[in-house]
Amino acid sequence: MKTRYNLIKIFICLVLFTGCEDTFLDVPPQDLLVDETYWSSEGNVKTFAFGFYANYFTGYGSGFTFGNYFSGQSFNDDFAPSNPAQFTLQVPTSGGGWSFAWVRKANIFINRVQTVPMSEEAINHWTGVGRFFRALEYSDLVFKFGDVPYYSNEISELDNEQLYKKREDRTIVMDKVLEDLQFAASNVRVATGTNGLEVNQAVVLAYLARIMLYEGTWQKYHENNTAKANQYLTASKSASEQVIISAKFSLANYRAVFNSLDLSTNKEVILFRQYEPGILTHSLNSYNNKEAQTGVSRDAIDSYLSKDGLPVTLSPLYKGDKGITNIMTDRDPRIYETFVSTQLRILGIASNYSTSAFATHKFLNESIKDLPEGSSNLNPTDAPIIRYGEVLVIYAEAVAELATVGGAAVTQQDLDKSINILRKRTGINLPNLQVIGGLPAVGGVVYNDPTRDTDVPALIWEIRRERRIELMMEGYRFDDLKRWKKFQYLDMVLNPDINEGAWIVKSDYPSANLSALKLTNGNEGYIIPASASSAIRVFDNPRVYLSPIPIDQIKLYSDQGVVLEQNPGWN
Repeated sequence: MKTRYNLIKIFICLVLFTGCEDTFLDVPPQDLLVDETYWSSEGNVKTFAFGFYANYFTGYGSGFTFGNYFSGQSFNDDFAPSNPAQFTLQVPTSGGGWSFAWVRKANIFINRVQTVPMSEEAINHWTGVGRFFRALEYSDLVFKFGDVPYYSNEISELDNEQLYKKREDRTIVMDKVLEDLQFAASNVRVATGTNGLEVNQAVVLAYLARIMLYEGTWQKYHENNTAKANQYLTASKSASEQVIISAKFSLANYRAVFNSLDLSTNKEVILFRQYEPGILTHSLNSYNNKEAQTGVSRDAIDSYLSKDGLPVTLSPLYKGDKGITNIMTDRDPRIYETFVSTQLRILGIASNYSTSAFATHKFLNESIKDLPEGSSNLNPTDAPIIRYGEVLVIYAEAVAELATVGGAAVTQQDLDKSINILRKRTGINLPNLQVIGGLPAVGGVVYNDPTRDTDVPALIWEIRRERRIELMMEGYRFDDLKRWKKFQYLDMVLNPDINEGAWIVKSDYPSANLSALKLTNGNEGYIIPASASSAIRVFDNPRVYLSPIPIDQIKLYSDQGVVLEQNPGWN
């Protein structure tokens, strides 16, 4: 508890810049952090490194913000909100994420570490940590904007040539990101004093796998660059495989990964964020408890397999979607771990209703739900940052995508050490996914989901399904659709089931006022959360795969006689 408490205090001091009287936590003023008197010990280096954590490892956020978990990133086809987020329509005047402040901070860190009196091993470790954070920042910038200026050193505010340099091709930048991550993987310590709370080799490898999967699939689907796709996907496969063969991680109870008061002993968690009552808390547990929720879409519910391993469109076990009992009978047990399976929570009946009537409880800790810390922004449940379950689905997808860009075909062994480990998780126990002739199979029988997007090979479709289910509501779905070039899935006209919830019959609730509910067939049918036509989301412009560069940045460049090119399609 002492280590836990001190780490949280360090985090608060660095992030909130509040005063700390404990000399162990005495942080110099920011304007002295680059002074040579600060860079005098490994302890100070470590303290500076903690300043990156809140920016990249948000977890469940703090206060009334809860990061990307649950509806923190509801702009996807998993959610059926009453007021759906829309695609960006205009170029912002300023902001929009076009900033290189964290790149500068990482470069300062990398530079100053070389001057600190410590062992060569320590210098290499902390250089690796700095390069890891630089890689995280640049991958975020590239995923958002595409081509960006690349800076490998601290830039003087008087160096206009560097300050207003032109954008580099994204492949050049992502090659640098890969170099940084590979250096970090080779030099960051295998173990730290507080594994799970600090960047170590496993954390680096897991992020390397995640980032390179994104860029490898982007290069395949957006750039048609099979050579780069192969390079990045190979790196993703290798990194995820290293985590797997290390045998340091194993799968825990599915829901315990997300609603635990203490993740320090959870073998699935590679990195997590700690919370402590009265010190650092969040509100996500509360939102899964007594408050109204943004509900899950019918499309997402239908994506869960039946317990025989077949899609509901093919399984003889599926009893249809008329009523919560039918929906939840004989399904992939992760559906019960993620959603309330015993009742619908309907607007006009339940105060903690869901917009689709399907309620989420994945993040709810029942032991505190009726206590003060179970409500408001007082929640202390720990948050996973990156976990073994994600690494397993990364490996499976990287292997499957590699097979389409010159790599080896997917083998049963590949599936058995990735997706089928997930299916054998205690409490899940789904039949193994098999590959027969390059096609998905269960129990020796090949199958093809009739709802499959025909542009997606059947095996990749099933691997994507596994990823969607395993990572449901963890904040990845939007980025997945983006890298796969599948934003059309977000179009509520083309895909009406993403704007539909549970099937109900109003006459079944004679004492309730259900006038606010709109259903597909008048007084019965699927709930339609976004009922106003003006709220319906339509995808009609591929420009939104990259964000626009804000107007003020283009003007700043222009004032220096330099053209900062806008992303295609944005005026």
